[in-house]
Amino acid sequence: MASLVRSATLRALKPLCNVTLNDAVLRRSQTLSVRAFSTTLSPPSKAVVYEQHGPPDRVTRVIELPPVEVKENDVCVKMLAAPINPSDINRIEGVYPVRPQVPAVGGYEGVGEVQSIGSAVKGLSPGDLVIPSPPSFGTWQTYIVKDQSVWHKINKDSPLEYAATVTVNPLTALRMLEDFTTLKKGDAIVQNGATSIVGQCIIQLAQHRGIHNINIIRDRAGSDEVKEKLKNLGADEVFTESQLEVKNVKGLLGGIPEPSLGFNCVGGNAASLVLKFLGRGGTMVTYGGMSKKPVTVSTSSFIFKDLSLRGFWLQKWMSTEKAFECRVLIDHLLDLAREGKLKYEMELVPFDNFSAALDKALGKQGSQAKQVINFQL
Repeated sequence: MASLVRSATLRALKPLCNVTLNDAVLRRSQTLSVRAFSTTLSPPSKAVVYEQHGPPDRVTRVIELPPVEVKENDVCVKMLAAPINPSDINRIEGVYPVRPQVPAVGGYEGVGEVQSIGSAVKGLSPGDLVIPSPPSFGTWQTYIVKDQSVWHKINKDSPLEYAATVTVNPLTALRMLEDFTTLKKGDAIVQNGATSIVGQCIIQLAQHRGIHNINIIRDRAGSDEVKEKLKNLGADEVFTESQLEVKNVKGLLGGIPEPSLGFNCVGGNAASLVLKFLGRGGTMVTYGGMSKKPVTVSTSSFIFKDLSLRGFWLQKWMSTEKAFECRVLIDHLLDLAREGKLKYEMELVPFDNFSAALDKALGKQGSQAKQVINFQL
């Protein structure tokens, strides 16, 4: 760690918004040399870092970082909770399209409490509950110092685990329902991957708007229990893939109209099943590829059904001029969570148990609830 600090101190100081471990260590080490001139320092921080890309359970480690100077436009935030998302794992592996330079601190979203503020900060006070919005790299640490523009103040009554996870999955669900076609009450959508958090959010947000939802899950032990769980969330229909091995899947819909919009996060056969449900002129939006199998479409689907295939990547949407629009949407989603109208399964795990939580997130113990690191436990 000493060599890392020495090499970092030779580099020009970058804004802390460019969150890499080199930047963080540089800023912290420089702070120590000018401590006599600082007015405010952050507490020391404990962070999950990786110095090279690779398997997350091999390349990550927890280290102590020294205090950081809180400059006039900075906010020091005590992190309360942050999830382990699949995209976090992909960034550490080095396969995600956008990722911080290594060495880096892990994590991309989370929630914290304002610890202290710089002299020029307005609109935030110690004790406020905040999230990085748009999300920002480096949330897997106990204290973060960043410019005030990074932080969005949220309702103090927001459930901690939902505040920590609202930005990536629920916001993806909301944007996909709104961005590709105009849905009105009584319309229908279809999706695979319905047990994912995005899938569960789509079910609840669609039901809230009076939109029918048809859901496809993989064949598994206990599928009846999974169907019941999804129907309790608001699913109209839930089918296993094997149930849809029929010529006319639309005959299974009863009085539900043909869907005009479909969502695919699996690929392969599961994507083909979404396409089978879509009516003429329908659109399938792909936002993931969990099976790692390609999406294949028949020629007739294009010619006779005039289907459209689209893609959605939340990070691209948030990098546009609409980025701060997400704050209004996030407040709406957190309102729904407080009212019990948006829920999904999570497991809060003490920071000291990060390695065990990471193993669960990597699927070493089978399907698990989303792992959310609780820095207070």
